Amino acid sequence: MIKHDFDPTILRAYDIRGIIDDTLTGDDAYAIGAGFAAIIRARGGKTVVIGRDGRLSSPMLSEHLAKGLTDGGMAVTDIGTGPTPMLYFADRISDADGAVQITGSHNPPQYNGFKMVLGHQPFFDDDIQALGKAMAEGVESADGGSYQPMDIEQQYLDALLGYAGDLSAIGHMAFVWDCGNGAAGPMVERLTAALPGAHHVLFSEIDGTFPHHHPDPVDPETLHLLRQAVTDHDAVIGIGFDGDGDRIGLIDAKGRQVAGDVLTAYLSGGVLRRHPGAEIIFDIKSSLVALDQVSARGGRPQLWKTGHSHMKTRLKEISAPLAGEMSGHLFIADGWYGFDDALLAAVAVLKEMAETGQDITQFGDALPRVFATPEMRIPCLESEKFGLVDAVANAARSETDAGISEANTIDGIRVTNDDGWWLIRASNTGAELVARAEGKDETALNRLQDTIYQHLRAAGWQDQSSQEGS
Repeated sequence: MIKHDFDPTILRAYDIRGIIDDTLTGDDAYAIGAGFAAIIRARGGKTVVIGRDGRLSSPMLSEHLAKGLTDGGMAVTDIGTGPTPMLYFADRISDADGAVQITGSHNPPQYNGFKMVLGHQPFFDDDIQALGKAMAEGVESADGGSYQPMDIEQQYLDALLGYAGDLSAIGHMAFVWDCGNGAAGPMVERLTAALPGAHHVLFSEIDGTFPHHHPDPVDPETLHLLRQAVTDHDAVIGIGFDGDGDRIGLIDAKGRQVAGDVLTAYLSGGVLRRHPGAEIIFDIKSSLVALDQVSARGGRPQLWKTGHSHMKTRLKEISAPLAGEMSGHLFIADGWYGFDDALLAAVAVLKEMAETGQDITQFGDALPRVFATPEMRIPCLESEKFGLVDAVANAARSETDAGISEANTIDGIRVTNDDGWWLIRASNTGAELVARAEGKDETALNRLQDTIYQHLRAAGWQDQSSQEGS
């Protein structure tokens, strides 16, 4: 009997994540392997693919994870170090029963964690809690476990190039790729070497200390080097990756950051040419401008819950060909597998440019001006955040019943009225609320922001920052 108690803070909504040698240890990795093996055995499965990012702690965690899986009777295939989407790719082409990537994603170097797949679907939320409960009660070991390494890089590269097709139309252009010393670096080097055009690759050497900048491609603070390189090389676009290569960030030729919803709208062009009238999924924080672009092309935009696991699940449920999040997770099921893959998303951008002659800068220039806040993160006690959102949602429904506005409660509360829209939702990853607003003009935007805080205060929220300053 194998028993283990996890620090409850590491069992998160979308993955398992903690601080190395503090809340997350090798013993935890072994227990995750043993518990996951028991779950797979109960479903009649036996095969698991594992991979890891380039963090300093990842080899140690991988060794313990593999031991837990093999002690649980699993046939383990280890693809080694690489981006998370390469692990998802290996899971699909080998038809494995489960898959685990060891990665801290875009978190600081002292963090690490696990992204998990069961039956080619995300293993998250209640699944993770069930694993924790199972290990606290104890699981049995099993005979028949095995371990073998596998090199999947060439197959993954060939698949990316096959998706790209003929890109000769962009062969005269320059591109900048910022790998941020993350796990995608070596594959980006191989990919760009096989693509037409002039490609300038930054920080492709894997380094778990991330010496050049934090590996978060949608954080404006991390993009200054990419923006400068786009200028220096007169590039048509700059492409950035997070630490494990499942999120993408873009800088256009004018140095503007391209939001995830705008990128999704851009890629919807090719998808809707191949799948007229298809549903395109956006996360709840997305701009009406992006949704309107899909509608104008004959598509059907749909808002859904924030979070890569939620988006992947919804994509499969409704057989949508494309989904995208503000965070830079892009999900393409049009000629691909529907998981979040930043390298594939980058290839899709180049493909759209080659097919249409319109680059992302020209697309952005043609959009109407947007009056919107950035994503606002509002401190709120963990014990209070969901109750506050429920209270705000109940109050907003009364306005909806009176015909003043429309409300979407798929994830928190998003209210649309004559001024535009505003959103409040509880963060799944921290003690905070997430809010955003978009207005028809600056005056309308100011009214929407005021409305957010009026609703929060009416629901009992207190501004902690003002209290600290008093």
